[in-house]
Amino acid sequence: MRTLQQLLDKYGESHQNKTNKLIHWICVPAIFFSIVGFFFAIPLPQGMEKAMLVSWATVIMLVVYVYYLRLSPTMFFAFIGWGLFCLWGNYMVYEYFDHRNLLVFYFNLGVFVVAWIFQFVGHKIEGKKPSFLEDLQFLLIGPAWLLHFIMKRLGVKY
Repeated sequence: MRTLQQLLDKYGESHQNKTNKLIHWICVPAIFFSIVGFFFAIPLPQGMEKAMLVSWATVIMLVVYVYYLRLSPTMFFAFIGWGLFCLWGNYMVYEYFDHRNLLVFYFNLGVFVVAWIFQFVGHKIEGKKPSFLEDLQFLLIGPAWLLHFIMKRLGVKY
């Protein structure tokens, strides 16, 4: 098993170009948000009322939290805030679309597709393929890679 630092270093190898990095600062959070939204859009069993923390997205987020906890307790605690923001944001989308799961799904599908188009443009500019094509866990390392820059700036060891 590779350490968090090894994963961040490997991810960083294909993210050196300034334009590609800027694209990632916008698109990686958008993709993560939209994936949470896909799970948020899945209807709950009959009789259960959806709320910010009562959705299939919460179940998936708990699994993601276990992954980050395994890598780094500090990264795990930092990610709690981001995960809660994604759940809250998708709940707000759900409210905006008057509790229509399909519209929540389509909204997030649009965000997901546009963000991935820009990601591939960034990698074309970089001249290197996206890391997740080598190892799927890099789909979760991308958000951690961004967060580690914030943590370094704040002087927090991850």
